[in-house]
Amino acid sequence: NQLKKSYHLLINSYNYSLLGSNFSVTLLCELHIQKSLPILPYVSHRGFVSWNFKGFTTCFLGLKQEVSCLCPSPDGLHLAVGYEDGSIRVFSLLSGESNITFNGHKAAVTALQYDHLGGRLVSGSKDTDVIVWDVINESGLYRLRGHKDAVTQVIFLKEKNLLVTSGKDTLVKWWDLDTQHCFKTLVGHRTEVWGMALISEEKRLITGSGDSELRVWDIAYIQEVKDPDEPESKKSKGSSPGLEENTEENESLELDECPEERLVKCSKVGSIMREGRDRIVTLATDRTGKILACHGTDVVLEVFSVLSEEEVQKKLEKKMKKAKKKAKQNSEEEPEGSVELSLQEEIQRVTNIRASSKIKSFDLILSPKGELKIVLLLQNNIIESYNLNLLAQVPQAVRASKITIGGHRSDVRTLAFSSDNIAILSAAAESVKIWNRSTLQCIRTMDCEYALCSLFVPGDRQVVVGTKTGKLQLYDLASGSLMETVNAHDGAVWSIALSPDQRGFVTGGADKCVKFWEFELVKDESSIQKRLSVKHVRVLQLDEDVLCVRYSPNQKLLAVSLLDCTVKVFYVDTLKFFLSLYGHKLPVLCMDISCDGTLIVTGSADRNVKIWGLDFGDCHRSLFAHDDSVMYLQFVAKSHLFFTAGKDGKIKQWDADKFEHIQTLEGHHQEVWCLALSPNGDYVVSASHDKSLRLWERTREPLVLEEEREMQREAEYEESVAKEEQPVVSCTVVSLMCCSCVAQAERIMEAIELYREEMAKLKEHEAICKAAGKEPSAYVLEVFKKVKSSELEESLLVLPFSYVPDLLRLFNEYIHQGSEVELLCRALLFLLKIHFGQITSNHMLVTVIENLKKTTISRVSEARDVLGFNMAGLQFLKREIEAKDEVTFFADATDRFEEKKKKRKKKEKMVLAVL
Repeated sequence: NQLKKSYHLLINSYNYSLLGSNFSVTLLCELHIQKSLPILPYVSHRGFVSWNFKGFTTCFLGLKQEVSCLCPSPDGLHLAVGYEDGSIRVFSLLSGESNITFNGHKAAVTALQYDHLGGRLVSGSKDTDVIVWDVINESGLYRLRGHKDAVTQVIFLKEKNLLVTSGKDTLVKWWDLDTQHCFKTLVGHRTEVWGMALISEEKRLITGSGDSELRVWDIAYIQEVKDPDEPESKKSKGSSPGLEENTEENESLELDECPEERLVKCSKVGSIMREGRDRIVTLATDRTGKILACHGTDVVLEVFSVLSEEEVQKKLEKKMKKAKKKAKQNSEEEPEGSVELSLQEEIQRVTNIRASSKIKSFDLILSPKGELKIVLLLQNNIIESYNLNLLAQVPQAVRASKITIGGHRSDVRTLAFSSDNIAILSAAAESVKIWNRSTLQCIRTMDCEYALCSLFVPGDRQVVVGTKTGKLQLYDLASGSLMETVNAHDGAVWSIALSPDQRGFVTGGADKCVKFWEFELVKDESSIQKRLSVKHVRVLQLDEDVLCVRYSPNQKLLAVSLLDCTVKVFYVDTLKFFLSLYGHKLPVLCMDISCDGTLIVTGSADRNVKIWGLDFGDCHRSLFAHDDSVMYLQFVAKSHLFFTAGKDGKIKQWDADKFEHIQTLEGHHQEVWCLALSPNGDYVVSASHDKSLRLWERTREPLVLEEEREMQREAEYEESVAKEEQPVVSCTVVSLMCCSCVAQAERIMEAIELYREEMAKLKEHEAICKAAGKEPSAYVLEVFKKVKSSELEESLLVLPFSYVPDLLRLFNEYIHQGSEVELLCRALLFLLKIHFGQITSNHMLVTVIENLKKTTISRVSEARDVLGFNMAGLQFLKREIEAKDEVTFFADATDRFEEKKKKRKKKEKMVLAVL
């Protein structure tokens, strides 16, 4: 419930700001347990929230787009979040801020992974591209193209500068990040590869695809193979009942072996069969690599244990002893080395965990005591935690805790406000919920049939709900019980409207009838007191299905929208025909009448909103409102302003007098089914297919329409620029162009122009430069330093070549002074790369380039010497501290351990070579 207090985002608009009620989050996409912080990040539809199992911790508000994936940094202090529009943001878990944004993909980000140091981030997308980002410099390093379909998984290798990617094109690709090219492709899969995991200290790769088979591949690093006669990789280690061999896949792998395999040899050694028959959704290991787990689209999580090298050796020795003992008994000589472990013995099934609902994602943590903690994110918005004791003879998972988020489990199709502006009714396919608007708490939940329309009974003690089966259900809010069910229509009840005198209401249904109802008090059999009931008064029979009904404020007219795309207006007292409004090309799904009864506004599936005069039925104006069907509209109380909701995911406000679009409320990322305005006009609540309710509050900030239109034009321009094709210049340019890059380039051009003017007017130098407060050349450097690191290449890409000669001369001056050598060298190399032909053909720049070459090499070597000196000093201080405190730093201990391990491996290889 505390999630409902998650965030408060102010919209700089006419009257409304967004309160993220977040009654129910969408079912996306990943869940990670942080190592250094006791929290659990969990993705919602727009941001992500952090939990510990004692309660809600915090919420990080992201972009307006849907979150598609996330990845924690190795230090556990940052989270990289990928969005549906292709952008990536890095959040700090300590401050909750996001200062790094990467824009390079044109479609949703589907995979994210940090390297083991946390300095690089790799992302895969639906646009089939893989991009490696420099997190420290906030820039893209290179774009890797090769997949033919969406990328599903990306993995950095710790020991080597290699990258493994998988995709829906059934391929697993190996990339050499030193040369940025794909040197090997595994083509043994028949269907999409949905997941990968590295085990056994990155000596084995496990891939999961659309079937129930987990394929296991042996990885051999070519640089480590000294003896050419040594086998390329381990062969299939015996056949066992749980393994399957695929001759077609092995043949394809043999065809895949080529002379280009200078780095890695990868061969299939067998398969592990899952119990699930559907595709893999998530395949992952814990941080130690000892536990492997996977799940499909069902409720079962399968857990496997991976034996370490020491455990494999011990088990192999025991097996050899048994084999020798058996050979002695049979008086046979057992050839040494013929005993091997099967794959099923090395990767053992531990147990299966059955969750309460379908699993969406999971994460694992293995404690040193052998206790495995598992956290599951389920399809029904529940997070479950399980404990599994691996040391037990029969390991069984025990559910430790559960986090449940209150909300609807299906799309909300109707909303209503109480007369006191405090209570909000929301109804979906399974329940009716009453929410407190001020606290955002669910105060009542009642089971119902599939609800389509609803209203509060005057007095706010009962509610009436119209269902898809044609029933009217009357609920008592105090007890939360169903008081009465009335069979109102033979088809769905599409619309309900309260009469202005509050004595009854009218309903319209799919049975081509409009029925009038009145409230009445009847005797209750179970108690002495009377209870509220409804009485059918009269009926209006029509020729088409009724989609919407509305009373005029004076209760003299009734407007009815029909399936034949028309709106007919009748007199309420005699039910005689008064007006017919026709002009929509598709059926009118919603409408409303203004408070003074002069205007009626209709919204249709043809994406248009029409404003009519109710006196003569003339169409005042037709507005193209949404990019998809207009689902709901309602007037603001005591005004001619109205709100519309569309299937394009937007909510818009309009002025029916001036026929102007006032503002757009963007928060939902899928279809908006309905909305409701409070009687005082201060609040708007909306429901969407993204399974969230949003509460919008009126603010006192003045709205300037010109500023709103200017902001809208800027957003449209930025979107159009982002959709343009990326210019083919270099593999280092991976970001999409944005307005900020253009602005940075314009600032650089202004600084260079100012520099030119100052140098041409030396006499007026002091007077003119007082505004900037800097020397002309120093001012250009200051402007250059203010450019974001992630936008440096894009800004230089926008810069015209006419500014480049002056910039190169200034670079020569700056580098000669030793100012910002790293930044200037990076910009200089990029300018030389993109303007190489023009620079080399300009004889005036030859001397500048020669001077730059001398000064740059000398300054870079000086910087390198300083870095080396500092590193040596740090090493000396470390040794002094170690000698003084008699403590070995963890990094050195790890290095020594790795050195001993390598020496031991070399000795083993030498022994094998001798044998």
